Amino acid sequence: MRPLDNRGWGFESNCFVCETGNERGLRIPFFHDEDRDVVTAEFCLGPEFSGAPTYAHGGIVLAIMDEAMAWAAIAIAGRFAVTTKTAAQFSRPVRIGRIYRVDARLGETTEDCIKAGAVILDDHGRLLASAEA
Repeated sequence: MRPLDNRGWGFESNCFVCETGNERGLRIPFFHDEDRDVVTAEFCLGPEFSGAPTYAHGGIVLAIMDEAMAWAAIAIAGRFAVTTKTAAQFSRPVRIGRIYRVDARLGETTEDCIKAGAVILDDHGRLLASAEA
């Protein structure tokens, strides 16, 4: 697995989700699993990212999936991309203080559009949330 980071861009990054130097961010390290051709990361959210008690805020969960899909565009397609439209489904709660995994894959890719999908799984491999962008 190849680690992904912002150091090689030639500009500074203060990404809320992945930048390790952002003290108020999530600081999630992402990796390109070249064997599975996915971008993946493990994460555990603290209480500062809760919505309802013991549950992670849905916006934070979506931000993690969005970031994973953005890294997939960079690592797999070799291009920067911005999200123009997204759809998410929350099947089960993502709880504060537990370890989860996000995986992102690319779908159809053209010169003007990269389609991607992401899922968040618990430690039993159960689907908790998914998104397409």
